[in-house]
Amino acid sequence: MRIVLLGAPGCGKGTQAKKLMADKNIPQISTGDMLREAVAHGTRFGQQAKLTIDSGNLVPDEVVLGIISERLRRPDAADGFILDGFPRTERQALDLEELLDQLETPLDAAVLLDIDFEILMKRLTGRRTCSLTGQLLNIHFSSQEELDACTNAGGELIQREDDNEKTITSRLDVYHARTEPLIEFFSSRGQLKIVDAVGSVDEVYERLLEALQEG
Repeated sequence: MRIVLLGAPGCGKGTQAKKLMADKNIPQISTGDMLREAVAHGTRFGQQAKLTIDSGNLVPDEVVLGIISERLRRPDAADGFILDGFPRTERQALDLEELLDQLETPLDAAVLLDIDFEILMKRLTGRRTCSLTGQLLNIHFSSQEELDACTNAGGELIQREDDNEKTITSRLDVYHARTEPLIEFFSSRGQLKIVDAVGSVDEVYERLLEALQEG
């Protein structure tokens, strides 16, 4: 199973990827994790990435693609992989397509975790962390009992600085402009599957499995 997970920030890509990884015994390949690992291990492309990062610049697409190529050649990816966070643009999607053709490991599907903008805003702006337990909560979706359990014990519900409406709106605007065109890209290749991402983690996961089994 070789898939790309698509979706806006807050749609649950990371959570669903981890469940799929454990269930199917295939690696979740996250761009950020890969970059850090390649830099730490001093691989060929990791060294190039480090030079770019140290100079304060964004890592070029060709370096990211090189790191992905190194990662996909490792034994644990022989039976499949879940790409999370790449591609983000149509250019990257074309480069990935070419790489997978070279490796003779074509993509099985691109799965879009689809969710309404208003729900995303509530998910992201409502996130809180209990200062006592570190538990992740949400002022819109967690039960009042869960929220009270933290505050009644003397804890605080802490919001991350970047979980504000202005920052999140900016992130979603970037997603709409750069990443949404990937929906048409994969659809035109007959690879797109759309999964309703509203509901519990387990409910969304069941829909994801059903979508992957289709065809």
